[in-house]
Amino acid sequence: MKALILNCTLKPSPAASNTEALALEVIAELQRLGVTTNLIRVADHPIITGIKSDLGGGDAWPMILQELLAAEILIIATPTWMGTMSSEALKVLERINGLYPARGELGRPLTFNKVAGFVVTGAEDGARHVVTEIAGALMDVGFTIAPQCYTYWNNGPGPGDNYLESDYRKEWSITTGKAAAANMVAVATALKNTPIPGR
Repeated sequence: MKALILNCTLKPSPAASNTEALALEVIAELQRLGVTTNLIRVADHPIITGIKSDLGGGDAWPMILQELLAAEILIIATPTWMGTMSSEALKVLERINGLYPARGELGRPLTFNKVAGFVVTGAEDGARHVVTEIAGALMDVGFTIAPQCYTYWNNGPGPGDNYLESDYRKEWSITTGKAAAANMVAVATALKNTPIPGR
C-alpha cells in the first residue's frame, strides 16, 4: 500500500515547516503499519494555477498526479492562514478537480477507492474548518473519507508560538495522528478487498 503526503506549507525547502513536523508523526505510523510513503512539499514545484491535469509549459502537476494515482492514500497537510487552508492546498484541490471527467475501468472517477486524510497546523484556531473544506472537496471528486482521519495542532486563541516552538498539547496531536493513520489504512485495505462497484 502507498500513501502520498502533500505538504502545502507556503515555505519552500529548506525552510523548517511546522506542518511537515506534525505530518512526519503520521508518516512514521503509516510506515510502521507497512505503508510506503512519499512526502512532497508542494511549494518546491512549479504547479501552474488551473483546473486541468496537464497545463504544459513546465507544469509540475503531472508528475505529482502520477504519484497520487499510484497511491491508495492521499494526505493533504496544510497550515491555517486567515482561518482557511493555504493557497498551495487550494491550488492542489483545483488541480485534483481536473481529474473528475476521467474514468477508470469500472466507469468510476479515477479517485474512487482512494482514501483521504488531513494534517493541519496553525498558531491560531481554524483547523477543523480547514479539514471540513478539504474533505468536502475531495469527497466530491470520489475520495473516501475515513472516520477520524485527521490530526491538527493550534496554539489556542490569539497569536503565539508555532508547532516547532511549543510543547503545548503536542501529545494529543501525535496520538490523534497515529489513530488517523491506522483508520486510513483500515479503510484503504477494506476498499482494496471490496472496491466500490462500477456503475
